[in-house]
Amino acid sequence: MHVKRTHLRRVIAPAATVAALALTLAACGGDDGTTDDTASGLSGSVLIDGSSTVGPMAEVANELFGESNPDVKVTVGESGTGGGFEKFCAGETDISTASRPIEEDEAAICEENGITFQELVIANDALTLVINPDNDWATCLTVEQLKTIWEPKAEGTITNWNQVDPSFPNEELTLFGAGTDSGTFDYFTDAINGEEGASRTDYSPTENDNNTVTGVKGSVGGLGYFGYSYYEQNSDSLTAVQVDNGDGCVAPSPETVADGTYQPLSRELYMYPSIESAADNAAAKAFTEFFAENDAEIAEAALFIALNDEQSSLLDSELADFQSAVDAV
Repeated sequence: MHVKRTHLRRVIAPAATVAALALTLAACGGDDGTTDDTASGLSGSVLIDGSSTVGPMAEVANELFGESNPDVKVTVGESGTGGGFEKFCAGETDISTASRPIEEDEAAICEENGITFQELVIANDALTLVINPDNDWATCLTVEQLKTIWEPKAEGTITNWNQVDPSFPNEELTLFGAGTDSGTFDYFTDAINGEEGASRTDYSPTENDNNTVTGVKGSVGGLGYFGYSYYEQNSDSLTAVQVDNGDGCVAPSPETVADGTYQPLSRELYMYPSIESAADNAAAKAFTEFFAENDAEIAEAALFIALNDEQSSLLDSELADFQSAVDAV
């Protein structure tokens, strides 16, 4: 399936940032014409769906790609990682974005339907827990406390902050988080509760992370989780929770992801282009190449945590594998 695995908001970056980056990329030029300051001549459409976490980065890539490819319509959906793979493996989309690696059963459906793909690691993420700014007691939570809050047996029983820790106030615990089709849900439940999909269900689930932002902002006892870029965009109205995995409180940040201290909630983010779509659709192939070749700049403009040097080298290799696979079709 041409897959290589590593282990390790609907809010778009400010227009001025994207425009400045577009000028930089145009000045650099490109052999494929996609970063030139004139129209590439490409036309058609590219359908992308998947992770709401990765969505903003794909949207920024779309804006930048469109600067020199105005006749290509790129549509970015956010039905969640699982929902995205469902469409992708049915042949309904050209590219699937994901906040976790594709699972064996999903890959098997793709194979059954004749869909082959290349896994591209495109950014890093610090899955971030957020609280209301008026919450001054839960600024650091241990992994055990998080499990007490989110594990299945907490449903209907752990409803107040003082049940999590007797030193916490008598304040209602109001929870917000990812929906079950989300790769963020899969990753969070596995990292915190020890089993993918194991979670209490009496919380407000959503595939739109802005709903979590609104919910936590409106509740003093609110607690939610989503990708780091959404916190970055809302840091003036939310507080990021530090996480204690046994070695003290660590805040989510590009630095703590890079040095490996923000555990167990650091993760990689992915893009999966279809080999068959790229072979039949020059626009889909060009968009994938543009994304991979300008990945660091796109991540910066979208306020994502960029790949390290080792990961960047891996992305170059993954792109070469993708291009070889497309050429072989």
